[in-house]
Amino acid sequence: MDIDSQMTLLIVEDSATLVVVYEEYLRDEPCSVTYVDTGASALKQLKQPVPDVVLLDLGLPDMNGMEILKYINIQKLPCLVVVVTAQGSVDTAVEALRDYKAFDFIEKPFDGQRLIVTIRNALHNQKLAQTVKIYQEEVKKYQKFKRTQYYDLIGASTPMQALYQIIENAASSKATVFITGESGTGKELCAEAIHKQSPRKDKPFIAINCAAIPKELMESEIFGHVKGAFTGAINERPGAAMLANGGSLFLDEIGDMSLDLQGKLLRFVQTGTVQKVGSGQIKKVDVRFICATNRDPLVDVQQGRFREDLYYRLHVIPISLPPLRERDNDILLIAEKFLTKYAKEENKSFTSFAPETETILLNYDWPGNVRELQNVIHNIVVLNDGKQVVPAMLPIPLNKQLPQNPHYSGERAQASQTTYATIPPIHSYSKKNTMVKEIRSLVQVEKEAIKQAIEFCNGNIPRAAALLEVSPSTIYRKRQNWNKELI
Repeated sequence: MDIDSQMTLLIVEDSATLVVVYEEYLRDEPCSVTYVDTGASALKQLKQPVPDVVLLDLGLPDMNGMEILKYINIQKLPCLVVVVTAQGSVDTAVEALRDYKAFDFIEKPFDGQRLIVTIRNALHNQKLAQTVKIYQEEVKKYQKFKRTQYYDLIGASTPMQALYQIIENAASSKATVFITGESGTGKELCAEAIHKQSPRKDKPFIAINCAAIPKELMESEIFGHVKGAFTGAINERPGAAMLANGGSLFLDEIGDMSLDLQGKLLRFVQTGTVQKVGSGQIKKVDVRFICATNRDPLVDVQQGRFREDLYYRLHVIPISLPPLRERDNDILLIAEKFLTKYAKEENKSFTSFAPETETILLNYDWPGNVRELQNVIHNIVVLNDGKQVVPAMLPIPLNKQLPQNPHYSGERAQASQTTYATIPPIHSYSKKNTMVKEIRSLVQVEKEAIKQAIEFCNGNIPRAAALLEVSPSTIYRKRQNWNKELI
């Protein structure tokens, strides 16, 4: 770490000759140096902006330098002290280090290199301490403003903090937002948060799921239709574009939109005008476009399923939602929110999760993301009773992670009927057969158990660790040791 010229050094030395020597030694050091020759002057100097480092001679004319060191220690001044002692005063120096937290000491006489190295070390340490302090203050500031929820989005993990910041930065603009993410990650909640944070928050937020509406009706859903425009059009109807005028239009699963309609949507995005099906009248509307897909839009473009010109029109502010499996303890935070919600709705007394249940929830991959977690918690609350969610209450497929453990036998009586999968036993011995033909070492048995657990979990080590009731790091470490044995 470099020392900068803003670092300050106070030298307390009554010998004018030594001051000249020190000045020569420290001439090329990148710090500001101040000299005083008495203890009183030193105390006065310490009441001004406190120096970073003090080079303190204990043999001062008006007081013992230890009094200054005691003052610095009692006042908890943020400076490091290097004590200069006379020859044979090592005991005093040790006392200064031990009792008054001096940084180091130098025994007279000493050469220039010894002084330079000591002062340089002190300055480096002080610079490091200042850097750490700044970092800690930033962490505290971050923790203070760390959010566990942003509108209806729940999560305190780093990816979610970054998402909240992007939403805040993007919300004030009219620029189109293109949200990507796996199914169940909360793309519509993200779109709603953008709208609620924007200047359009008091205007309509209209959402259309392009995958849920028949293709022949999609144009009418977006642009509206006049009476008699097609069979069944018995009344005139405004489309989502008109309903969202002044607000935001959210097109979910836009990748499922037909290419023909994509062309009409492109014209809408470019001109801001809409034309109802069956009408010759064109109307101007003001909407903010937010769209989403659970597929890779560039792949759809390359494979001809999505118009390239429309993609680049819509892909102005991209937002990628993280899958639940990459959000650490957000899993438990969200699960607790759902547990409270559904326990209240179903008039149940659930308040928490057992530690074993939390482990299983954390080690599951959640391919359906937040939506799957929501369904799991709702299932548990509806089908079970109790204050704490125990592992035996977990539905398929989470119950497949349950080990065959007598501890859960009493809990199963309260839980819904489920099938439990366990790791196949390493060996089965009949109780009647007391003659054991093979005795293997505990290391071999452990190795086989770990390998079988990993195979049983299709290579998922966190799941295998949960079944074996050890931490994943234990399995990784043991596998590494096995590999070393083969070298």
